[in-house]
Amino acid sequence: MPRKEKVTEAIRKEVSTIIHDELKDPRIGFVTVTRVEMAPDLRAAKIFFSVLGKAAERKKTKEALDSAVGFIRKLVTQRINLRFSPEIFFREDKSSEYSIKIQQVLDKIKEQDESRKGDQMHKEE
Repeated sequence: MPRKEKVTEAIRKEVSTIIHDELKDPRIGFVTVTRVEMAPDLRAAKIFFSVLGKAAERKKTKEALDSAVGFIRKLVTQRINLRFSPEIFFREDKSSEYSIKIQQVLDKIKEQDESRKGDQMHKEE
């Protein structure tokens, strides 16, 4: 596994652990670190997260993560043997939200399709 991939995975695991075990900010909701994108020189990390809840809860969580970025960066640097501390940027990952909407649309289409089949069967009788 190339170094960049190892560092990316290590950062994902550490940030997830830090958020769940060490941040005591009440604004942080149920957070999942979904992925990390590292700059080619490993000096910056975009950390994508998803939060269960409404827009207000997601906004509060983003604010809390942004305010804790220095603390998180310090711990990541201590725990992962890196020559320098990467800049950390939090980004909300809305792909799970998008997936839920797609599933709802598919369920509705399936429901309508089954309804039409039922209507056709009644007409044939």
